[in-house]
Amino acid sequence: MNSLRRMIEQPDPVVATLVSNPLMARLAERAGFEALYLGGGMLGYSKVVLEANLNISELVQAGIDIRTISDLPLILDGATGFGDPMHMHRTITMAEASGFSAIEIEDQLVPKRAHHHVGIEHMIPTQLMAAKIREACAARRSEEFLIIARTNGIRSTDFEDAIERAATYKDAGADLLMLGPRNQTDIRAIADRLDGPFQILVPAEGISIFEMTKAQLGELGFKLLIDAAKPMLVSFRAWKELYESTADDLSSTALTADEARELTDQLNDAVGIDHLLEIERATVEHSNS
Repeated sequence: MNSLRRMIEQPDPVVATLVSNPLMARLAERAGFEALYLGGGMLGYSKVVLEANLNISELVQAGIDIRTISDLPLILDGATGFGDPMHMHRTITMAEASGFSAIEIEDQLVPKRAHHHVGIEHMIPTQLMAAKIREACAARRSEEFLIIARTNGIRSTDFEDAIERAATYKDAGADLLMLGPRNQTDIRAIADRLDGPFQILVPAEGISIFEMTKAQLGELGFKLLIDAAKPMLVSFRAWKELYESTADDLSSTALTADEARELTDQLNDAVGIDHLLEIERATVEHSNS
């Protein structure tokens, strides 16, 4: 597995995408993504709950499933870290032991509130979050495991508070900072006032919303660019449209017989069925006659 720490030291940003299961990871890897992101928000939605309802064991198990088939660096959206400074030790060691390359921790109240999803933040004191970051750094076994400190101050309090919080988190040992810039002005101000590197969750419009190129973002220290939502939203739309069109008698023009066969072949290829069949032919299905 490539070192995510070394990857973000390169000039160009690392581009990562949301994955919630091994099949998504396989397809993302084949498409050329450099890293993967297990997002708590979308994993919660897939279970028809919210990120606030998840626990560290669920996330770790999802990570193990993904790492079973992919060597790409996997970033964990660790929400609040599932506790206070003392709790960081179990959260970090579980995440690291299950193969994640990094964990993102945000300065939200524990347990996290559902209102986060409608733009109402419940932020903890800066110094408490700093203590959580320090303990997260102390708990990791390897410096290769990255601690990403996230503040939602820009949308919750104001830009100045977000800058001050992020600076404190960096001093506490955070390897990357995430502030949620809204536009190019925010991006340039963050880069001017803070020491990176930075992680950014890219909106649905892509980086074009910032009127900057990937290389320009990298020059300003934004070294992790993550699509944390689109794969789930596009999948949701496809599932919804298909179910609504087939609920009466399972008839649909969404997929012809030829297309179904082609997609089945592609799915089998993604799963690697030929390799598994070959193992059986050479062992339990092997005939000596």
